[in-house]
Amino acid sequence: MVESSVFYSQLSTKDSFNASVRHINRTLDVLDVCGPNVNAADKINAALERKEISECEVLSLINMIFVDKWKYSVFSGNLQSVVDNASQLIEQVAAWKRFDFILGYHHPDLGFIVLNPKNPESASVISGFRKNELLTVYAGTPDDNPADGADAAAELLFHLVEGLKTKTPAQLLQGKFIFSAPKKAAPKRPAAKRTAAKASRTTKAAPRASGPVVVMAQQTSQAAAPEPAPQAQPAPTVGAHARMTPFVSVVVTNELFHNGNVEAWKRIIRSYNAKYPNLQVNVYYDGERIVDINTLFKWGKVKHGSCIQFTVSGEDIQDVAKLSRYFRQGASPQFEAFLKGSPDSVMNLF
Repeated sequence: MVESSVFYSQLSTKDSFNASVRHINRTLDVLDVCGPNVNAADKINAALERKEISECEVLSLINMIFVDKWKYSVFSGNLQSVVDNASQLIEQVAAWKRFDFILGYHHPDLGFIVLNPKNPESASVISGFRKNELLTVYAGTPDDNPADGADAAAELLFHLVEGLKTKTPAQLLQGKFIFSAPKKAAPKRPAAKRTAAKASRTTKAAPRASGPVVVMAQQTSQAAAPEPAPQAQPAPTVGAHARMTPFVSVVVTNELFHNGNVEAWKRIIRSYNAKYPNLQVNVYYDGERIVDINTLFKWGKVKHGSCIQFTVSGEDIQDVAKLSRYFRQGASPQFEAFLKGSPDSVMNLF
């Protein structure tokens, strides 16, 4: 098991045994809950959101479950194209009840991510797939190893992701593997509110003659009333799109994206990173990620009408719309607004 050996080789000898036990326990936890209505990719992504597993464990976990234990069929290759309508793809695959499916995509920026191709929330992630990147399709059933026809189904789904026209075999439509949206846990009632409610009930139940008791109950209620309870967090979403925005396009309106525009963008990114140090801004041009933004000027190809794209990756992503607005101004003749002050200064833009 190559993936597992790579994972464990990164650990010290002292910690490897305990890490192995924890990793096996997490794998068993996923196995225990999986079934015709529960997809392993959804459970893994939920565990990632809760930080119960780390990203470096995902590939080995997938290999242990689907390859070693359940003997799923595997079809992999570099994508030659990407489907235009990911939502339509998911609707089609959701009708393939014969098999359980998992997509494993090697994202060039985020690493290995897994997706349930029957989950509607996977559409935005699939839309972000790129040509020439590695995609692996796992297909099969936990109780039929290996499953008859799973090889062809895995290959069919791969070509469907590439946007090729495919005909669904009738046998794929018969089965028990359907998508069932996970139930969202009801937010817990804050303890302080329960205390206040209990005190309020005590106040109402107290007899009229016990005036001091009523006053004490009111004081207890006021003392127990905490700061406003935090709002319930949204339910975790699928894999990579929870940690990386879709591509945002910025059209160059200056005659040439020259050194001044580059410097403006660098200062905008520096300001954004100062406000959100745990978020990363990724810049792309002509399908290629730009590691050194200075090369946009050196190429001399980025002219009026050219399109530069960017994404933001990390957790709790914020101010993407404002970042896009600043980038548009930085790519226009009004870029000089960002060049005030010393070159090393950090502007307060966010």
